[in-house]
Amino acid sequence: MANKKLILKITGMTCTACALNNERALTKAAGILNANVNFASKKALVEYDDSILTEEQVKKVIVDNGYNIEEPDTHADEEHMHNGAHEHGAEDAQKDWKVFLGSAILSLPLLLEMFVHVENPIVGWINLVLATVVVFYFGWRFHRMAWKQAKHFQANMDTLVSMGTLVAYFYSLWAMIVGRMEYFESAALIVTLILLGKYFEAKSTGQAGEAMRKLMELGAKKARVIIGGQEREIDISAVKSGDVILVKPSEKIPLDGVVVEGQSNVDESMLTGESMPIEKKTGAKVFGATLNEDGILKIKVTEVGEGTVLAQIIRTVEEAQGSKAPIQKLADKISGIFVPAVIGIALLTFLGWYLAADNFSAALIDAVAVLVIACPCAMGLATPTAIMVGTGKGAKNGILFKNGESFERAKKISMVVFDKTGTLTKGMPEVQKIIANPEFTFPEEKVLKIAGSVAKNSEHPLSKAVAKYAVEKGIELKNFVNFKEEKGKGIMARCEEHNGDVMLGNIKLLEGNNLDIKWAKEILDSDEYGVGTKLFVVHHGQGVIGTIIVADEIRTESKKVISELKKLNLKVVMLSGDNQKTAEAVAKELGIDTVLAEVLPNEKSAEIKKLQAQGEKVVFVGDGINDAPSLAQADLGIAMSSATDIAKEAGQIILTQNNLEKVVEAIKLSKRTFSVIKQNLFWAFFYNIVAIPLAISGILSPAIAAAAMSFSSVSVVVNSLRIYRHRR
Repeated sequence: MANKKLILKITGMTCTACALNNERALTKAAGILNANVNFASKKALVEYDDSILTEEQVKKVIVDNGYNIEEPDTHADEEHMHNGAHEHGAEDAQKDWKVFLGSAILSLPLLLEMFVHVENPIVGWINLVLATVVVFYFGWRFHRMAWKQAKHFQANMDTLVSMGTLVAYFYSLWAMIVGRMEYFESAALIVTLILLGKYFEAKSTGQAGEAMRKLMELGAKKARVIIGGQEREIDISAVKSGDVILVKPSEKIPLDGVVVEGQSNVDESMLTGESMPIEKKTGAKVFGATLNEDGILKIKVTEVGEGTVLAQIIRTVEEAQGSKAPIQKLADKISGIFVPAVIGIALLTFLGWYLAADNFSAALIDAVAVLVIACPCAMGLATPTAIMVGTGKGAKNGILFKNGESFERAKKISMVVFDKTGTLTKGMPEVQKIIANPEFTFPEEKVLKIAGSVAKNSEHPLSKAVAKYAVEKGIELKNFVNFKEEKGKGIMARCEEHNGDVMLGNIKLLEGNNLDIKWAKEILDSDEYGVGTKLFVVHHGQGVIGTIIVADEIRTESKKVISELKKLNLKVVMLSGDNQKTAEAVAKELGIDTVLAEVLPNEKSAEIKKLQAQGEKVVFVGDGINDAPSLAQADLGIAMSSATDIAKEAGQIILTQNNLEKVVEAIKLSKRTFSVIKQNLFWAFFYNIVAIPLAISGILSPAIAAAAMSFSSVSVVVNSLRIYRHRR
């Protein structure tokens, strides 16, 4: 069994009920494990078992449900494909405007006739013709979708609009024949005003996806491939892994690859946020959409299509936009029963007024007003539009939200826990000092040689720093045997020349091997040597012959970030594998009050669990490589990651830019987005709570009801756009 994820663009959805109908149909199908349909983006995120059904069968579920799938142009490259979706969005808005304009021109005489009533049979026939064209030509989309829904025993916004306009139209036709007052203008104005609302909705929803559109536009469209020694420019979709491409100065690098010839500086700011260009030589990795500045590079392509870093970022954002925040479940439940309930309320309104006032036409018009005003579009747009804008703004600023749940999780956080190495610090430790134990005859150079020789076999950052320093000092390192690494403690090996063990590690390693730790304790307790990790060197079982102090430079922005988090009334904790004294020295410098020191890598997630047991809602910030369990355990995991690790991270939020200030930005953006979601839902519910009773009471005409319904949907989208415009 292999689980696959699929993002589908659905056409024909007009309101949240459509999204819910598709979601239900998908989740009922055997082999589909999870499905989220986003009304705002018109996309479905489907997770399915490809051993049970195919991609085409997943699509068939939606088609059988009365909707269509917008297939991408298979001949276009991926970037064109993505951009095309947004171009279609702009075209849809333009089409909506033209349809509204036609409907408005024909509805205007009907509107004027309401104010200047002319008693002439010919005027009545003109009204009939105008209303017929508006209701059945310009309003055909509503009737067609309502009929599709009815065939599947479903109802949505189109059902309400279609019922409302058809009831008003056919009653008016009957009234005209028998000489009563007709309401052709109501039927026409309902269609016209809802079409206007649809135009504004499409336009503002398009703005909600603006950041995503810009992200998609970053990629190059063409690549200069070297074939048989000749340069040939081809579409990016035709480039294969293994091809060699040529990139000239000031050109975008088309795809991910490795430099095979040339030297240049490359601006990777769109991925890493680093303003300084990175020097690239033979063997260096480069990424698509980054900018080659000054040299000519020949690059062997290693990733194409969905495998590129840019494609991974885009897919992560799309999946986040397709997911749902838990708060949306309430809105979905209400929306699911809303349309049938409104039809029932409209029927009761008609019966109530007819029995109370014995006025068939007035009762019917009030029932139409109820049908039109109660469309649940605003409720359906409340959450997904805010998530679209929040994730889009985040992606633009190097903050990737992996799901909509991140926004809701951020609302309750009380504590931020930082991993020290590679997060609060740069993760590039350097040797600061070597101390020889006066009890032995080993000089500092000999201590470094032994430490470097055992360290060269390890990939741990501290070991690499020691080995690198020894090589820089021109020391010839020995080859030891029986190398062994104890996680969170240190490394050891055997020196065949002296037939004894050599070790490099912290005091836990010494204690675990029953060595005399008196001198080591003195070094740890001394304030003389400043901040840094003390690594003890053991040779031939003679004991601790020296100490190497390795310090990791603190990030320049760390202190400011801690201060900002405290201003947000969040507790800050530092988690470190260093000894208590070293960790406390770093924490003091940064203004962190709580330190959890001497924590082994496999114990970090347990420490997070303990804090949660004390009632804390914890954000954990780690480097995203060896902190996966802690990121998963935390209420909200933020991974400080290189862009290449996006698909592997356990955190809910990934920072592609190597800047700790993005942690504060991510928390603020999460809270702000969730705040907007709550505002949207409040106003959407409030609108219906107020509007439906007004329609029932006869205060609102169908035309005003149509305008109010359209305004409610647009206002929700416009409110969501405030997230994008917010500067901080």
